[in-house]
Amino acid sequence: MVRPKRTAQQSDLQDAIKEAAWRQIAEYGAPALSLRAIARDLGITAPAIYNYFPRRDDLVTALIIDAYTSFGDSQIEARDASPSDDLAGRLTAIGVAYRAWALAYPQRYQLIFGTPLPGYIAPFERVFPSGARSLGALVSVVEALRVAGKLRAENFPKVAPDHEAAFALWKSYGGEAEVLSLSVAVLIWSHVHGLVSLEIAGNLPKFGLNGDALYLYELALVNKQFIVE
Repeated sequence: MVRPKRTAQQSDLQDAIKEAAWRQIAEYGAPALSLRAIARDLGITAPAIYNYFPRRDDLVTALIIDAYTSFGDSQIEARDASPSDDLAGRLTAIGVAYRAWALAYPQRYQLIFGTPLPGYIAPFERVFPSGARSLGALVSVVEALRVAGKLRAENFPKVAPDHEAAFALWKSYGGEAEVLSLSVAVLIWSHVHGLVSLEIAGNLPKFGLNGDALYLYELALVNKQFIVE
């Protein structure tokens, strides 16, 4: 049993702790996350982990930020793989990447978008920037549709006044966009989130040869609903 030194190996141990945490979450669920169990898994002392994550909640926060960052990277990559003038293609690509990332990293998906972890309150100032960025690709495409006069959102409901400040803050991390674009993006996200969450939980029958037919059908409906042809 050894105590890690504050050297260049620090980031390596931090990564090892987080990977051990994901393994523990996959096997026992996020509520069972234990710093002492992780220490045993890595063959180090519990105080060694406390040098990096003094409390379980500090580790959970780091995991959430990493998950949001990975998810956001996949969304941005999918958006930029399609031509900038093919907004319908970009919207579909983002949707496909959303499901692909969730199926590849179900524990990460559940931690950021699933049931809140009992007793854990995310520190807003630390988590919000990565959370806002993670949906930035979707919002940017919806905003581009609005600017191009191709966003179909007549009579779209207005966000409650006490939530306008949160939308304004979002722009600092997720990119400039009108409130309407942010609002439409929230609705689109809820469409895909519902299907993906049911699929991950094993509560959705498979459609089509590859099991993605229903999801692709929904993405087509989203394009039809919000894009003026």
